[in-house]
Amino acid sequence: MEIATFVFAPILVASIIIILTKIARGIRSAVPTTKRGRPPPVSSFLGLIPALLTKGPLQVINDCYAKMGSVFTLSLFHLKMTFLVGPEASRHFYQGLNSEISVAFDVDYATRHEQYRFFGDAMKPAKLRTYAGLMVGEVEEFFGRWGQSGTVDLKHELEQLVTLVATRCLFGEEVRGKALGEVATLLGELSDGMRLITILLPRLPIPAHRRRDRARARLGDIFSEIVRSRADKSCGSDDNDMLQCLIESRYRDGRATTETEVMGLIVSALFAGQHTSSSTSTWTGARLLAPTNAKHLHRVDYEVLQEMGALRRCVKEALWLHPHGMMLMRHARRSFVVRTGEEGQDELEVPAGHAVANLLVIHNRLPHIYRELERYDPDRFGPGREEDKAGGAFSYTAFGGGRHACVGEAFAYMQIMVMWSHLLRNFELELVSPFPETDWNVVMPGPKGKVMVRYKRRRMSGTA
Repeated sequence: MEIATFVFAPILVASIIIILTKIARGIRSAVPTTKRGRPPPVSSFLGLIPALLTKGPLQVINDCYAKMGSVFTLSLFHLKMTFLVGPEASRHFYQGLNSEISVAFDVDYATRHEQYRFFGDAMKPAKLRTYAGLMVGEVEEFFGRWGQSGTVDLKHELEQLVTLVATRCLFGEEVRGKALGEVATLLGELSDGMRLITILLPRLPIPAHRRRDRARARLGDIFSEIVRSRADKSCGSDDNDMLQCLIESRYRDGRATTETEVMGLIVSALFAGQHTSSSTSTWTGARLLAPTNAKHLHRVDYEVLQEMGALRRCVKEALWLHPHGMMLMRHARRSFVVRTGEEGQDELEVPAGHAVANLLVIHNRLPHIYRELERYDPDRFGPGREEDKAGGAFSYTAFGGGRHACVGEAFAYMQIMVMWSHLLRNFELELVSPFPETDWNVVMPGPKGKVMVRYKRRRMSGTA
């Protein structure tokens, strides 16, 4: 069974799971109209290869947008990929029915639709409340192992902690006990197998792809054993986590989930959530600890005990500046029309069968929506400004939106904020390595290299 679609990410994120399944499917008309628009401008992917080698993918995408506008298509042999930029052009991308515009699945649409319902049930507020205490316990235990002072690779530390928190809250002690050993290594090999070439040639026999496939198979073996152990409990289970929820879920026809289905779902959930949360946690810290952003660190340091809104905005700003994917992807089951131009006066028709991508790296950087694009400024999302809301629906899509909003958004925010609220209360922190660059050579860009931080444990009062 191939890895199922992203649950938490946009970073989510649908574009990664598409690669692990196949590429190509559909949509229907976003604008009810009998008038057919003209096709989007098309550029040959092969013609862009020299620019990709010299400029890199990010600059090439920006150049295509500047030259062809908010809707354009890149063509490579049989594959046609249409890119949408901006809230208006992307409206149907987020609002369209799954039967019209969807992620490529390894199961039929009806089955996947019900599996989304299973995930939604496991992420309801009542469930999230039970996860909070578990998160706090894992965070306190993890940072309790730090000394009075020292220097650590923050990226590595947060990757480990995110894996521990996610596995404990969502999959129980059985998975958590393996989280920092073989499972963590296998998740790293899965992530390393998501190269840019994977978008076009997902089964190209390169070493990274071979490691990816072996890791996927081994994770399947590990989780199948755990699922079987849970399911075999004769008197039921007292476990109240996502794993148990998936095991006990029933399709509308009364059929129970199978061992293989549950295994695939938990692998995809853990993989997607682990990368998104660990990358965002690291970017949040790197931004807060950068010397030029000291005023934001001091304010969060003070307010974190009083009002979590400031810390939440810091996380949101990190997601805005550093999206966990270049793009989100869907597939057009039917043709649809998008409106472009300042007043939506132009109509372009995206044909059925195209891959459709919403470019997060540009979508988040539109100057007519956001101000001071290069500045770290969490207050852009604060009271009185709220630039994302002023820009209209789908101006901020770090966790998707509309019908395709990520069910794990609340869990991700809670997880990251628990970690950083603890760090800011209990440690003095200093970034001692250069501010990290973004690794754009992978499908899921993150901080490149180590992020070294010097820490010193704070002296807490007896009543703290």
